[in-house]
Amino acid sequence: METSPSFAGPFALGTFSVGTGPAFPGLVAGERVLDLRTVPALDLPEPTTRALLERWDDVLPLLRDAAASTAGEWLPQGELRVHAPVEPRQVLQSGANYRTHVIDLAVAHEPADGRPAEQVRAEAAAVMDRRAAEDLPYLFIGLASSITGPYDDVVLPAWCAQPDWELELAAVIGRPAFRVAPQDALAHVAAYTIANDITARDAVFRRDMPAIGSDWLRAKNAPTFTPLGPYLVPAAFVGAPGDLRVTLRLNGEVMQDESTKDMIFDVARLVSYASRTVRLLPGDLILTGSPAGNGMHWGRLLRPGDVMEGTISGLGLQRNRCVAEEA
Repeated sequence: METSPSFAGPFALGTFSVGTGPAFPGLVAGERVLDLRTVPALDLPEPTTRALLERWDDVLPLLRDAAASTAGEWLPQGELRVHAPVEPRQVLQSGANYRTHVIDLAVAHEPADGRPAEQVRAEAAAVMDRRAAEDLPYLFIGLASSITGPYDDVVLPAWCAQPDWELELAAVIGRPAFRVAPQDALAHVAAYTIANDITARDAVFRRDMPAIGSDWLRAKNAPTFTPLGPYLVPAAFVGAPGDLRVTLRLNGEVMQDESTKDMIFDVARLVSYASRTVRLLPGDLILTGSPAGNGMHWGRLLRPGDVMEGTISGLGLQRNRCVAEEA
């Protein structure tokens, strides 16, 4: 198992396995992992973190007790494989949600009409101000099949010419949510984790059908394009999600380093907006957008052999190596 910076609070949850054995939900405390299948009080209907999230209000006190106890089977972290911490039913992703990032992308995709960069920046900033005032987040649907573990390889498809990174804070739903107000929305968030929303930039815009817009299926959902984890850190331990540091290093060099303060729409507004249309279920993910510093900004996109390391305050670290798709 990879070493990970400490997370907020006394424990976190994850999904683990011993070798090639079955995956199981585990409680991480210090250098040990408690196999939650061995905690009778939890009475798990199925051995998954999603089953815990289904009964989050009842389960959280039991997890606190388990973390303070020596009962159950505790295993050394270093002997376990770490999987993506949850299998969601639904993945909703926020696009264009960091002000600086949106402005940088507007300049990177500057049209060939001769407008100066500062004019493009000003126009993009005005659009962001209008969206914020009108309460219009932009959300699209992702596929759970793109999720991979926090230390697994990211496979770059042969057809993808411009693979890019997008480190993001992910909110994990506990209580079901449907048409909830922003002031009530955070009560439906059980935990937070880290997601890297890998994007095939060359596939985002359909040149054959410009009126239809973006092709998020192809641009975002190749297998392994969403490294997730390492852990689910309970929201009660994270504190204010509106002031967390999001940092991505590529081969050791800092590429993204921004606070979630730069979000146009905060977590509560995104959850509330999504719930206007979708019934959010336990284990569902709301990816909250990526800050400035993507490869398009730097003029340097992902290549086989690259190593991405992503951290968010209090949520640990994920590390993924890029590999070429086998012929």
